[in-house]
Amino acid sequence: MVSSDSNLTIRAADVSDFDAVAELFHHLNPKDIAADDLLKRKTFEQLVKHPGLTVLVAWKGAVPVGSCTLVVVPNMTRGCASYALIENVVTREDWRGQGIGKKVLTEAIRLGWQAGCFKIMLMSGSENTEAHKFYESLGFKTSKKGFELRANGYPKREIT
Repeated sequence: MVSSDSNLTIRAADVSDFDAVAELFHHLNPKDIAADDLLKRKTFEQLVKHPGLTVLVAWKGAVPVGSCTLVVVPNMTRGCASYALIENVVTREDWRGQGIGKKVLTEAIRLGWQAGCFKIMLMSGSENTEAHKFYESLGFKTSKKGFELRANGYPKREIT
């Protein structure tokens, strides 16, 4: 699956895209907990090979400029219609404000509907009001209250 316009190509990542995605994730959370390169590579390989999981990457030529992860989950309710989760939405800091995130999420949403999902969900930090406005502009609604448990040593991401 490839979505493209004259300036931007969005496609599912494969194992060869490790460096590009790792760089993008640094833009998501520059203060993230470190992991050694071998572990990150092994984890990325698991991600791109995981059934129902797609890491989308947006490219401007050879430059990776945006990404998100879409997970389609089989479901026994709603007539066995799947649901989707979107996570790790990121645009390179120096490319923000150009509509890249909107195009990446629009593609993720398209793929979720194409997979027969009855809903597509994402979570955003409760204080990240700019992201909330962005998600609302794409049609997402604050219709539920999210809950999470965090393991010790994994603080919430700081918004910069």
